[in-house]
Amino acid sequence: METAVNFLMDGQPLIGEQVVVFGQGIVGQLTAALLVRFPLACLVTLDRYPLRREQSLALGAHASLDPSAPDAPTELRSLLKAEQAHAGADLTYELSGNPAALDQAIAATGFNGRVVIGSWYGQKRVDLDLGGAFHRGRLRLISSQVSTIAPEWSARWTKARRIGVAWRMLEEVRPMQLLTHRFPIVQAGKAYALLDQTPEQAIQVMLTYEDVSLIP
Repeated sequence: METAVNFLMDGQPLIGEQVVVFGQGIVGQLTAALLVRFPLACLVTLDRYPLRREQSLALGAHASLDPSAPDAPTELRSLLKAEQAHAGADLTYELSGNPAALDQAIAATGFNGRVVIGSWYGQKRVDLDLGGAFHRGRLRLISSQVSTIAPEWSARWTKARRIGVAWRMLEEVRPMQLLTHRFPIVQAGKAYALLDQTPEQAIQVMLTYEDVSLIP
């Protein structure tokens, strides 16, 4: 939740904006859960897995799309109404962990829009089309990382203050609704196998420590 709070501080969503979130794993879900509390014109989320899209809609997203569907770009454009001079999202979050999604996020963002990159790609390379549309569009790519406070907030914000906000948001969002699986710690291997082999079945997996001595 602290990471989700950090994403909102870095993206600075405004009233009436059109916001898109790529990735509806647990961090993407929590980010969407905070965004629905803003008076946005539109909140669209994207994820490959139906379970996560359904949960995103239950949290309050206006629409949730499969980014791998052939018609996803067209449908996304139709949802982002061209009431402003330049169509596209005002603010886009890339939280999927998939390097290919960053190019999609850039393409979904309108003139002078913001793209907050919260994914951790590790050793994976990212190929981007930074040609005409990006160059003419004056887009801003924002790196968001939870280990520090952004310089523009640091005079009045500390990590302790941000954590305090995160605790309050946990009380409001009640993220237990996002929990899909529990495994005792001695079965952690099964939990990781689930996430690796059948990620479409999971949103949040919890390892539990109670009664460990009773587990054979």
